[in-house]
This record gives sequence, C-alpha cells and structure tokens, in this order.
Amino acid sequence: MNETASDIPGRTEAAPRPAPVDAYALHADAIQDPPTTLFRALRQIGPGLILAGSIVGTGELIATTSLGAEQGYILLWLILLSCVIKVFVQVELGRYAITHGKTTLAALDTLPGPRLGTSWIGWLWLFMMLTTQAQIAAMEGLVGQAAHMAFPGASAFVAATAGRVVPGWGTFLTDHPEHFWASLTCLAAIALLLSGGYKRLEKITTALVALVTLITVACVAGLPWTDYPVRFAELKTGFDFALPATGIALAFSTFGITGVGASELFAYPYWCIEKGYARSTGPRSADPDWGRRARGWLRVMQLDAWFSMVVFTVATVAFYLLGAAVLKPQGLKPQGSDMIRTLSQMYVKPLGAWTRDVFLIGAWAVLFKTLYVATAANSRLTADFLDLTGIWRGHALAGRERTVKAFCVGYPLLALGLFFAVREPKSLVAIGGYAQGLMLPVIAGATLYLRNRDTDRRVGPIFLTDIFVWLAFFAITAVAGFSVYDLADKLFRGKV
Repeated sequence: MNETASDIPGRTEAAPRPAPVDAYALHADAIQDPPTTLFRALRQIGPGLILAGSIVGTGELIATTSLGAEQGYILLWLILLSCVIKVFVQVELGRYAITHGKTTLAALDTLPGPRLGTSWIGWLWLFMMLTTQAQIAAMEGLVGQAAHMAFPGASAFVAATAGRVVPGWGTFLTDHPEHFWASLTCLAAIALLLSGGYKRLEKITTALVALVTLITVACVAGLPWTDYPVRFAELKTGFDFALPATGIALAFSTFGITGVGASELFAYPYWCIEKGYARSTGPRSADPDWGRRARGWLRVMQLDAWFSMVVFTVATVAFYLLGAAVLKPQGLKPQGSDMIRTLSQMYVKPLGAWTRDVFLIGAWAVLFKTLYVATAANSRLTADFLDLTGIWRGHALAGRERTVKAFCVGYPLLALGLFFAVREPKSLVAIGGYAQGLMLPVIAGATLYLRNRDTDRRVGPIFLTDIFVWLAFFAITAVAGFSVYDLADKLFRGKV
C-alpha cells in the first residue's frame, strides 16, 4: 500500500506551485478594476521607474556631463527639451499597448511598407539595438573603472595571481585593470538575469540611485558656497536656444540618449504589459465597462510616465550643471580610462574627498542597474522580433522565456567584446546615442500613424495632448534633420 503525505502523521501535502502567468496573454479572469485614489494609483506605478533606472546611466553620467564640460550652460534648453518632449510619444505607445494588448514590435508590424518576414521598421529597430550595444559596452567598462578605483588592492592581487599562471596576463591586467572588473560585471549581470533575482537587487540599487541623485542635487545646491558657483548670468545663456558650432554631433547624441531614448520608447510597452496594465484592462470590446477600465488604467500609466520623467529630469539637469560648473572651469573632459576618475571630481572638488567612495559605489549601482534593465529589455524585444519574422517561433510562455534567457547571455558577452576592442567609453556612448537619435523621428512618426489609424475614441487622447505629440514629432525630426545635415556637410568638406 502506498502512503501519501496526508497519511503520515505530522506531515501535510505541499501546496502545489501556482502556474506561471503569461503577462502577454489577455484573459477575462485576469480583469481588474483600476485604482480610484491617487495613493492606490501610486502603488501601481513601476514601468516608468524601470525606465528611469535605465535612463539614469550612461546618458546622464557620461554624455550629459561631457556636454556640460565641453559646452557649458548653452545647451541646458536642449537637455530639458530632451527629457520632456519624448514622454508624449512614450505615453501614446503605452496607450496603444494597454488598449490593444500588443507589444511595440507587434504594433509596428502592421505598418505599410516593405517586409522581410516582418515590417521594415522592425529591421531598423534591430540595427539600432545592435548599435546601442556600444552603450552597454561602455557601461561594463565604466563599472570596471569604478571597481578598480574602489578596490585597487584587489586589482593588484588579481594581476599578480594571473602573472604567476601566465606572465603576459599579469602584465596586461596591470596595464588594464578595468578588464578584469568589466568581465566580472558581465558574468554577474548574466547570472542575475538568468536567476530572476532582479527584485532583490532592484531594491538595493534603487536606493543607491536615489542616494547618488540626492547627493548630486545637494552638490548643485551647495555650489554657490564653493569655488564653482552657478552664476545666473551664465545659467541664463542656457535658455538662448542656441547650438554651438563645434558641438553639434555631441548635442545630437545627447538628445538621442538623455531622457527617454528610442530604446526606452520601444521597451516601455513591454514593461506596461508585464506590469499587468493590459491584462487588467482585458481584451478590447464594445462593453462600456471595458472603456471605463481602460481609461482608469491609462490614467495610472500616465501617472507612471510623468512621475518617472520628474525623477530622471532632476538627475539629468543636476549632472549637466555639475559638468558645466565644475568640470568646464577646470578644463576637465571625461574620456578614456580616466573617465570615472574625472567624473568623480564633480563631487570631490565641491564637497571634499569623502564623497569619492560614495560616488564610486553610486556609479557602480547606476551603471550596473542600467546594464541589467537594458539587456532585459533588448532580450524581450529580440524574442518578439524573431517570432514576428518567423526565424524562431516562441508564442508559448516557455519558448519565449528560453529565447529571452539565451539573449540575456549573448548580449552582455557581445558588449564585453566590444569594450575590449574599443576601450573608449565616450565614443561608445556617442555611437549608441547617434543611432537612437536617428531612430527617434521614425518611431515618433510611426506612433502618430498608429494613433490616427487605430485609436478607440473612447480612450483617445485629448486635443491638447495631440498637439504636444505633434510638437514632439516635429522637434525630434528637426533636431535629427539638422544634425544629419551638419554631419553630411562635414563629410563633404572632409572635416570628419
């Protein structure tokens, strides 16, 4: 006779594990009413904060501060425009995902035009995403620099140990200590991505990101009492709406990478769907209750998007002002293997040497979190792209998860190899920023097309929002067009 767990005294049957939930499937039994109070709505935000975790990374730490260090205050208006204007496009992409239950690439797959398995814009996304692996490479390299500065003794020990095995390795790691730490960062990111333990790390790194942001804001607030004050006359030049003749390429790269970049615009609907906004709204129908739920969850999404905009705008402006006020007067330009050391001077000079270690820990947290979130998003989009093209079908939950995990391994390794080959974080960030800047008008235009073709009038944007979306499209296109013209002119004259 076979005994079961319930037949044995003192032993109870283990509760069966709940079946995994497919966040991308819309089922009637998953429908939930939206929160009706601000407090409850704030408890439902999340996708935008994931984006903020991705945004407050290489764009702010490298491109924004470099722009301030090179150009001073003159481009402050462009930084603010970059942070605010693209959120209107972000909200419309989120609206489409919630009301149609489609991912970004699935929605764009319905666009007219040439196809090769999937829509032409899907292939443009793939090109942009592969190019932005340069930014991931920069993150891994900068984390390596920060770790070496924080633990120089450990770097020396690793180099000495490697030298005892292969003498050439010891010499190489002595000259390039960041390579070991970049490799360790890559492996740690892969392990974390595969383990699914992001929530635990998110709490820690979010606190560190908040700490670094608060210190940065406090540093800016304290500048008037240091040798690097922000003078009103100089700050006012940041709103002359001028573009410096020598900084067009860097300005365009910064516009593409600061605030919500093209990569984040593509990723945001995926995070909205995985958060459950679309699943809670349910499949679209003529039922008035569906319209009521959709409007409620859209309000939550809009709160999420604009709340996160405040977070990353404050951080971005603070980094830019420090670059303009502290680095530029000293003639310091963050670049090469000394980039993290140079950036730390934004804190050390005004606040003292004690902030150096705080900055290093915060820089590690900011960059590692961005590396994690960007890789997670790129892997989801790649799995979706392969499914749409028919190269690798993964409709089922298990198949999609396997594909995502495969790219969670492949992309960090690809970026690590790119860093070893180039070893110049600033150039890597500029390459990725330029690719995103070129993609911004395309995705903004596609968003307007989808909005005009498919929006349900019950849940469509108000007239004022429509105006701002069109303004966003024109502003994004104007900046991209002017920068492409400038680059073409330089190529023609042989100045590039």
